[in-house]
Amino acid sequence: MELSFDRKVHREERLAFIRSYAAWVKRTPNAEWSRNQAELIDSFIINARNMPLSSRVYLERVIRQRDKKQVSVSGSGIP
Repeated sequence: MELSFDRKVHREERLAFIRSYAAWVKRTPNAEWSRNQAELIDSFIINARNMPLSSRVYLERVIRQRDKKQVSVSGSGIP
């Protein structure tokens, strides 16, 4: 299966984002940086509460994703 995007370009974009974010963290006061991180983490927690999963459903999803990855790797000729 061919990817619909250029892996090298995608990687370079991710690295550019990481570099710019690291530069922002370095130049931003700790109080502001910490506040932004707290807001992000709080939003993750709120979102998780809005979409509760039972342990059974969670494990089924994890196993399904793992199986898909194994099939795609074994089907590509990669050992």
